[in-house]
Amino acid sequence: MGIRVLVNGAKGRMGRQVVAAVQADPETDLVGETDLGDDMAGAIAAGKAQVVVDFTHPSSAYENAKTILAAGAHPVVGTTGFTPQQIADLQARAEKQHLGGLIAPNFAIGAVLMMRFSAEAARFLPHVEIIELHHDGKAEAPSGTAIKTAELIAEVRPKAPPLLVESKELAPGARGTRSYAVPIHSVRLPGHVAHQEVILGGLGETLRIRHDSVSRECFMPGVLLAVKRAPGLDKLYYGLEHLLEG
Repeated sequence: MGIRVLVNGAKGRMGRQVVAAVQADPETDLVGETDLGDDMAGAIAAGKAQVVVDFTHPSSAYENAKTILAAGAHPVVGTTGFTPQQIADLQARAEKQHLGGLIAPNFAIGAVLMMRFSAEAARFLPHVEIIELHHDGKAEAPSGTAIKTAELIAEVRPKAPPLLVESKELAPGARGTRSYAVPIHSVRLPGHVAHQEVILGGLGETLRIRHDSVSRECFMPGVLLAVKRAPGLDKLYYGLEHLLEG
């Protein structure tokens, strides 16, 4: 008997990929599939799910995570849109119930490396902007990956460099938004899956670090890694990078 997994959001594009990946892996057993309007707590109990993978919608992600924890299961959440306060609250709930798990803005291994390399580069090239591109069905902007990248950059560079010129936006939003003092520009177009480019500038040079997800299959190794590690985790982590070290 493998790790018992329930997939919430099983009818969505990511959910269907997760269902197939869990079914194909000999170390995991699919014990339930739920979606909008279903009784997830009841399904967790009925299937005795150890881990619940959630790929749903930002409007329901926080409540879904609370339901998973309250039901005594380990959450593996790929839905984005959490606020820092919500993440802190969920981590406190998980600690109180002695449950570990993961909330990850991106499950692609290459994307995690892109974020890590960008943070390392920002120590030496502090002028940074982020361009993120996603399919036109993505519900929020900027992406969780872009916000997480900006957070990692902010942790390593001493301070955001001063602007040489305060740009006057002739149209609101022309310079994007700012997260952790890093400008982020969001593109939503048909034909994209998930892409991000981090552009760093120095004296007389630029460095571009880019990751492209060309298929949703690229997220599955990270999801399965989290599913297999979740039952043994002692806290609710934010970011897949925490699971790549051991």
